[in-house]
This record gives sequence, C-alpha cells and structure tokens, in this order.
Amino acid sequence: MPSPRSRSTQSSRSAGPRRRSASRGRAADVPGRGGRSAPKERYARPPFPKQHQEAPGLESRLSPLPKWRGERYRPGVNGGKLKGMVALITGGDSGIGRSVAYLYAREGADVAIVCLPQEESDAAEVAKAIRRLGRRCRVIMGDLVDAEFCRRCVEETVEELGRLDILVHNAAWQHRKKTTEVPDDELDRTMKTNIYAYIRLARAAIPVMKPGSSILATGSIVGLQGSDGLTDYSATKGAIHALTKTLAEELLDKGIRVNCVAPGPVWTPLNPSDRGMTPTKVSHFGESKSSSLMQRPAQPEEIAPAFVFLASGADSSYITGVVLPITGGPV
Repeated sequence: MPSPRSRSTQSSRSAGPRRRSASRGRAADVPGRGGRSAPKERYARPPFPKQHQEAPGLESRLSPLPKWRGERYRPGVNGGKLKGMVALITGGDSGIGRSVAYLYAREGADVAIVCLPQEESDAAEVAKAIRRLGRRCRVIMGDLVDAEFCRRCVEETVEELGRLDILVHNAAWQHRKKTTEVPDDELDRTMKTNIYAYIRLARAAIPVMKPGSSILATGSIVGLQGSDGLTDYSATKGAIHALTKTLAEELLDKGIRVNCVAPGPVWTPLNPSDRGMTPTKVSHFGESKSSSLMQRPAQPEEIAPAFVFLASGADSSYITGVVLPITGGPV
C-alpha cells in the first residue's frame, strides 16, 4: 500500500536484484532472435528479501531500494511545468512523497517536505538531491497527529519559500488489524495522521493559496474496494477520496483544484514497518494478481508523474474532484 518515507548514489541499476531464472521469465538472459539476450526487466519483482523494520521505517534500509528519481521522466520545457511554484509535501522523505518532491523540483518548483524526526536521514537524502537541481528544499520535522504542527507546516513553508501553490498530503500510518483487533490508540493515530491532517493542512493552506493552486492527496485502492485486515487504514483512504470531492466543489470558485491519486501496492517503507506484515508476507508483497495484474508492486517513480500532471495547470486545468486509480490493472 502507498505511504510516506536511499542512497544518493541510487541509479537505475541499483533498484534491486535482477532475476536470472529463465524458468520464471523474469529479466532472464534468454537468447532471442539474432542470438541476442532478452532485455532485463526494469522493475524488481517478488519475491524480495525477507525483512522487517520498526515503524515508521526508513527507505535507506529497504531491499531492494525503491526507484524514485524517474530517470526516464522528461520535464517540461522553459524551466518546467511548475516553474516558480512552491509545494508542501507530507511524507516527502520516502516512497511516493519522495519521488513527487523530486519530480516537482525537476519541473521547477521549490519544495517543503514533512517527516517524522525518526526519518531525518531519509529526508536529508532527498533534500540534498533537490538542492543539486538548483531548487530550494525545506525539511519540516514533526508529527501530523498534532493539529498545531499541521498549521505550522503551512506557516513555515510560506515564511521560508515565500508562497504555497501545491499541497500534497501523502503521509500515512498503517498497521494491519481486523475491526475487532484495532485498539483505540492505534485507531486514533491512523485517523489523525491520514485524514485529520488532510483537513487541518487544507484548512491552513486555503487562505494563502491563490487561483491556479492545487491540493492533492494520496488515496488507495483499499479506499475504493476495501481490504481484509486494513480496517482503519481503508476507512481513512475512503474518507480521503470523499473529502477530495467535497473540497473540489467547495474551492472551485477560489480557482483551487483538488484531486487524488489512488495507487495499488507500492514498494515503500510502509510495508516492512507494518506490524501486521511478517517478513515472509513482505517478500511476496504485490505478487498476487488480486493485488495487481502486473504481479509486482509499483515503484514510487511510476506513481509520481500523476501528481505532476494533476498539479500542472498546463495539463489538467479542467480536472478537479477526481480520484485517479493507478493499480497495475482495472479497478
């Protein structure tokens, strides 16, 4: 499932193990026509190494490392589609949020990323990469369960970077439990991180956003169709989808568009740091056709371009209130 959370030397060759087994048909060196070897698959497939992390998890400890730089992505001309804009991205230290932050910078935006203090090393990595592009990056550390911190995220972004044009609420909390197993403290944290923060951030951002601005959220396939054992998480994702549509209608007269991206399984630190995911389950994450027809999780760089599209007035000026599924198959 999607979530917020690497190494500076990451390249398209370092994203994970390459399969050599022709019997499985995965990135194998199988002779083709003219005696050439078949091309290796770009994205790693399960099974992955068995692994576990304590929440919230770090991208730098994932194996294989997620791919987030979008090396095949081509930014817009004349400085990029988001030239002169400022984006605030929660969960921008890792996973989908990291890739979104980096592609936004490649499109000309300055970026503020929000993360937990435990994720400082991941945040420093992406901030360094953004600054190498010649863009500004502000790292704001704190916990989104705190209403005052949500307000301060917006305030510090405007103070440091001068404005706010794009708000992306991507941070999420997830631990797999059935309805009868979810304790109140866990329910409280999931709700406050995933949906309360979305409302609180929007409430703080709307007064400082100008016409042409965008609010985006990370939803999930489980918010569209549910998922056994993800009671509180799927409830928040469904609420995010509904809130997106509500805000889109509410903010139309202000010239602010509101949209949501709903991914299927994505390879992020949320997976091994989920207490309901055993190391064996993590190793097979996204492998089932019931998860994705592609039988692998998406990499963050496969999801992030949708956030560029929905933030760019040149591409999506007539799109608002949409929940866009990116699930590796039909929903």
